Amino acid sequence: MSGGLPRIVDIALALIALALSSPLLAVAAVAIRLESPGSAIYRQRRIGRGGAAFEMLKLRTMIAGSDPTPADTWVPLREDDPRVTRVGAVLRRTSFDEVPNLVNVLRGEMSIVGPRPTIEAQVAQYTPRQRRRLEVNPGITGWAQVNGRASLSWEQRIELDVWYVDHRSPALDARILALTLRQLITGRGLYEG
Repeated sequence: MSGGLPRIVDIALALIALALSSPLLAVAAVAIRLESPGSAIYRQRRIGRGGAAFEMLKLRTMIAGSDPTPADTWVPLREDDPRVTRVGAVLRRTSFDEVPNLVNVLRGEMSIVGPRPTIEAQVAQYTPRQRRRLEVNPGITGWAQVNGRASLSWEQRIELDVWYVDHRSPALDARILALTLRQLITGRGLYEG
């Protein structure tokens, strides 16, 4: 198995993206706090490479205390979910709520490209084949995200992630990044169909 983007590229991209997005992050944080009391940053325990747990950071898009994925279950979030704030809806539509994941990249818990990190309850249900997605760092974007994202079933997403683990390379990661930019511009595939 060849590798994806080198760690130094992950760090450089994360630093550049954080620097460029910091004014918008500040505006988003203020808007989140003005609309709904609570922290602007949402923290959730996710499972990364080798099954190691870490705290994933995102901008909060829901009313404080209305966790969309309780520890023991996973419920797909729909576009019209009443827990999503107005500011949160914009952040989700643009995927800007994921920008704090860049801090996870700098910490080495995530990469720019890789399978999206999931919660423990999902990992506990993996077959041995599905556990292969834990052989690499989780990513901010990945092969499943650019090939259907939320329009895919959970099993289809995992199969795409396992395919990525077997075929990852700097060229594939570059292709995923290009497709991610296109997806961000169009906004397609952000919610369950």
